[in-house]
Amino acid sequence: MSTIDNLKNAFAGESQANRKYLAFAKKADAEGFKQVAKLFRAAAEAETVHAHNHLRVLGGIRSTKENIQEAIGGETHEFTTMYPQMIEEAKKEGNKQALQSFEFANKVEKIHADLYQKALNNLGKNETVDYYVCQVCGDTVEKDAPDKCRICGAPKDKFTKIG
Repeated sequence: MSTIDNLKNAFAGESQANRKYLAFAKKADAEGFKQVAKLFRAAAEAETVHAHNHLRVLGGIRSTKENIQEAIGGETHEFTTMYPQMIEEAKKEGNKQALQSFEFANKVEKIHADLYQKALNNLGKNETVDYYVCQVCGDTVEKDAPDKCRICGAPKDKFTKIG
């Protein structure tokens, strides 16, 4: 294995650890373990620092225009190739929970690609738009949270404004 391969693997591992630790922190908070939740969030932030360092060394952070273009490509791959294959496998296996998780993500990745394209088209115009994310399925909307999520049907209070 090369150093570049190691950096890619380290980036992936640190990124996954960040998300896992944030999920663990939510659970610890819900169970009343505030100090453990704080530790999980601190470790998650450190993993983010590591991941960003690895990505920077890989040359993976370029101009905003290039980053948006890469994001469009990644999101498009997810909703055209990756998730459709995963959806079919989950159907074959009869795994309904995985199927729902994949279907939610698949629908939202298309929305993300569209939002990135809009951002690319408006790059430099300095428009201010608020975004809201459904905490059930990940649906991402502009301007204001809907009364009901268009993907999963969750009520408006399940949307979080992203700052």
